[in-house]
Amino acid sequence: MTDSIRLAVDAMGGDLGPRVALNAAYSLANRRVLECQLYGPFDILAEFAPISLSNPSETPCIHELENGSRMIYHHACDVVSMEDRPAQALRHKQQSSMWFAVDAVRTGNADAAISAGNTGALMAMGRHLLKTFAGIDRPAIAKSIPTAKDDCLMLDLGASVKCDSEHLIQNALMGSVFMESVAGVESPRVALLNIGSEEIKGNEQIRLAAASLQANEALNFIGYIEGDQIYRGEADVVVCDGFVGNVALKVSEGVAQLMVQEMREAFVSSWYGRIVGRFARPLLRKWQRQFDPDRYNGASFLGLQGPLIKSHGAADELAFRSALELACEQVNSQVAGRIYRRFEQEPF
Repeated sequence: MTDSIRLAVDAMGGDLGPRVALNAAYSLANRRVLECQLYGPFDILAEFAPISLSNPSETPCIHELENGSRMIYHHACDVVSMEDRPAQALRHKQQSSMWFAVDAVRTGNADAAISAGNTGALMAMGRHLLKTFAGIDRPAIAKSIPTAKDDCLMLDLGASVKCDSEHLIQNALMGSVFMESVAGVESPRVALLNIGSEEIKGNEQIRLAAASLQANEALNFIGYIEGDQIYRGEADVVVCDGFVGNVALKVSEGVAQLMVQEMREAFVSSWYGRIVGRFARPLLRKWQRQFDPDRYNGASFLGLQGPLIKSHGAADELAFRSALELACEQVNSQVAGRIYRRFEQEPF
């Protein structure tokens, strides 16, 4: 286990600006000993940093905390915007905070990188700088989601809109390794998201992937799973292509927001609702803690030769800290190395 984890943070990503990234980084650094490398233009970071940042230079500014944590500010003269196309960012944003954060992992100066910025640009930079392991064609975006039982890992959530059977098989194997190493699940149940549980259901790619997974003794493949079964906790790893996964995730988030909004309105719309709401408050707080989306913020680019975490663009301080904590978990559990060894031993 790593004693002092080094996190490279793109402080300029996200809708709420560097204030969120800096506050979250300091919050975590005050709780555990680590090194946070914060990348961004000094003239902007200076507005939120608790120390004075010198004029931009090759020398970083270091803030030593009382518990031994180090906050290291690195100047980056450019920023990747949400409007930048991935190819454009790859060619023209090599002096950006996002590029520097990802490159710190490549050079070995950081153990993991985190950004709340442009997903496409982050994906492109991750593939270009960190590369994928042999046997993995492209990385997959994976995210833990709450269920009625335990957490479940879902992938892909948008890295690849179209997946052939080989990509689905690779994602299944990476997801299984993740749940074993990070969540500590022994022999994770792996399922393919489909429109039915019968063998004849689904397109050709899903059926081909299912046949290969069923024959692989290294995986605990349980077959197909339908959308309504995901939140019952009937699988530990749910595999799908990026288009289906992204739509499923966004629909789930929308339904959760609708439920919260409707309950709030119901408990304030009448005197009866206010009375019921007062008695139901402890149960609602427990439910909120269990399914709080901020707690599950942070998606992993699995398959890259180094941990790369994508935070939600609208993340607040608590949510961004969850993404930082996910990065620490991946470093401690050596997810990237385990995926490499698994594919080296049992290539598909």
